[in-house]
Amino acid sequence: MDTRCARPDVSSGVPSAVSSASSTQRPVVTELRLSAFKSHRNATFALGPLTLFRGPSGSGKSSALQAYGVLARLAGGDDLGEALSIVDGGPGACVPQQARPDAQGRRGFRIGCTVEGPVGPVRVDVAVQAEPELRIVGERMTGCGRTLLSTALRDPGRRAVEAAWHTAGAVPVTRAPLPDDRLGTALLPLRVAGKTAGQRLVLDAAEQVVVALRAVFACDPRPEVMRMPAVAHDGLLRGACDNIAAVLDRTRHECATRHAALVAAVGAGCRVPVAGLAVREAGSGLVQAVLERKPGDGVPMARLGDGELRYLALCLVLMTGPGVLDMDPVGEVLQARQALTVLADGFDRCLDARQARELLALAVRMGERGHVRLVGAVRGAEFEAGIEGVSVVDLGGEC
Repeated sequence: MDTRCARPDVSSGVPSAVSSASSTQRPVVTELRLSAFKSHRNATFALGPLTLFRGPSGSGKSSALQAYGVLARLAGGDDLGEALSIVDGGPGACVPQQARPDAQGRRGFRIGCTVEGPVGPVRVDVAVQAEPELRIVGERMTGCGRTLLSTALRDPGRRAVEAAWHTAGAVPVTRAPLPDDRLGTALLPLRVAGKTAGQRLVLDAAEQVVVALRAVFACDPRPEVMRMPAVAHDGLLRGACDNIAAVLDRTRHECATRHAALVAAVGAGCRVPVAGLAVREAGSGLVQAVLERKPGDGVPMARLGDGELRYLALCLVLMTGPGVLDMDPVGEVLQARQALTVLADGFDRCLDARQARELLALAVRMGERGHVRLVGAVRGAEFEAGIEGVSVVDLGGEC
């Protein structure tokens, strides 16, 4: 019997307990829904530990990752405008091209996800009005067969939505206004007291969603900036990996075992033996990474090809974690209860077939430990050939 959403207690109307086994489960996003987003209509994508969106240019691969990224930023506390800044073209570009404005000239889009965790599957769906004013006009969080939170825009003249969340106390539902530019689910810990069993269920479900979505690192290494020296002690890797030299300088001193494993992984994707990854001073407080072909014989990272640089950076990301990556950690939750999700658009860009296979094998090994998940976008039809543990979403032809 699945005890995550046990049969409700008659008096409280909420699950009576969560099993000890499921209470240690790491919250993860297992489904992405693009009800109406860019070229996607009524699309539902299952997400495993390693999921690749595959298809030609224009098939919607990047759009799926952008929608995931928008949800992650909203869960992290960004307002709607900030969250949509990662989308080229802004909010208007998220609206399906075929969508026609209503009588008031309003157009928008809808995205959502399902998060598995100790509470069981929790669904969050968000409706956004992109034109003429940017605002969240509706949100719904459901779990354990109940609507735990719902919001709706009742008065277009107010910058607020009417929210209702499950209480299961003397009053079955609590109503209050919430801002129309924030994710209501992320605001619940500040608004719900947690005094009744129903309120505690709402808080647990909201925490599960927020923990899973905040544990996201969007990564697209850019070789042109990786070749430049980095400021020393700039030890949190950014998404473009422009400060990779400083990060390598930090990680090689923190854990010799992990650094040796990284050297071995990098060597597996290079055509010549790799003896080490070192860092040299470049003057004026800058450092430069060096790939050692043999002890004492180093090649500056600036001389490596684009594929080698992207391969090295992605290896580093997959083998580290939130403490090394420039992301907002969920400080109130133990890392043992978190699973880092790497969003990698253009995952196979500049890589040859051997490097692609090695990276995927590395991602599978790291994913088996439960700490790292990968959602990537690729173009090559043969990219995942022969690799077990890889889920492929084939988007097929052009949109």
